[in-house]
Amino acid sequence: MSKAKITGNLALVGYNDIFNTSTPNIIGEQIVEIPLCKLYPPEFHPFQVNDDETMQRLVQSVKQYGVREPGLARPRANGGYELLCGNRRKRACELADIATMPVIVRELNDDEAVIALVDSNLERRETLLYSEKAWAYRVKLEALNHRGAKSDTPGQLSVDILCEQTGESKNQIFRLVRLTELIAALIDKVDAKQLAFNPAVELSYLSISEQTTVAEVMAKYDVKPSLSQAVRLKKMKHDGTLTLEAIDSVLSAAKKPQKGETTEATRFRRYFPTDYTPRQMEKIINDLLRVWQSEQAKV
Repeated sequence: MSKAKITGNLALVGYNDIFNTSTPNIIGEQIVEIPLCKLYPPEFHPFQVNDDETMQRLVQSVKQYGVREPGLARPRANGGYELLCGNRRKRACELADIATMPVIVRELNDDEAVIALVDSNLERRETLLYSEKAWAYRVKLEALNHRGAKSDTPGQLSVDILCEQTGESKNQIFRLVRLTELIAALIDKVDAKQLAFNPAVELSYLSISEQTTVAEVMAKYDVKPSLSQAVRLKKMKHDGTLTLEAIDSVLSAAKKPQKGETTEATRFRRYFPTDYTPRQMEKIINDLLRVWQSEQAKV
C-alpha cells in the first residue's frame, strides 16, 4: 500500500503561530513544532518503544540532525494531541533534551487514526515482534471492517488489502492474529523465542485458565511445547477432555532418547539444538566440565 498523500500547506511554522486557542480550527495540514508535553501516546499502541541500542542511535541522529521526518498527530477532545506516528522519535527527543518535535496535525476519526498508526509503523520498522505484528494486523482489519472500507477492486476484502500491503498470505495473517488470543505470559515467550510460532497458534484456542496452566507447567518442567503437543492439547480441548492434570501429563512427557543416547544424556537434551548427536552433546559437556574443574583448582 502506498503512503497516504499529504495535502495542504506543509510549511514549518511555530506552535503559537497556529494554535493560539484551546480548540484550533485547522484548515488543510501544517507541520507544527509542538512541545513534547502536548503530545500523548495513543490509547492503544501495539508497537513497543524501548530504550535499546537502536534508540541510542536514533538519539544521536536527533542530536546531530534534528527530527528529519515529522510525526502524525490528531487533536484530542480534552486538549493536546494524540501522537499516532512518531512515538520513538518523541522518546529520542526526550533523551536528547529537545523540547519540541515537528508534527503533522490531521483531523482523523478513530478508524482512520488506527489505520494511519499501523501503516506508518509497518512501513518504517525494519523488524517487528510477533506480538506487535499480530496486534497491528488485528486492529487494522477491525478498523477497515468497521468503516466499511473494502477496496476499489470489486470483491476485494479488508484482508486482501492487508495482503497487498504486507506480502503475507491470508492464512498467515489470520494465524498471526490468533496470537492476540494468547495470555501475556505466552505471547511474551513467543517474542522471546521461548515458544515457537506454530505451537503458539494452536495454544491460542485454549481458554485463559488453560493457557495459564500451560505457562505454569512450562516453568515447572522448563519445557517448550512442541507442535504435536500443542495440537494434542487443542484436540483434547475440542473433545472436552482437557483438564489441568492432562496438560501437566502432556507437557511433562519426556522425549524418547535418540539412537545411541543414554538415559543420562536425555536429561540434558533440552539444552541443545534438536539436531545435535549424543556424541556432540557429550563433547560439549566434557569441555565445560574440564573448564569448571580448572577453575575449581584455582580456588
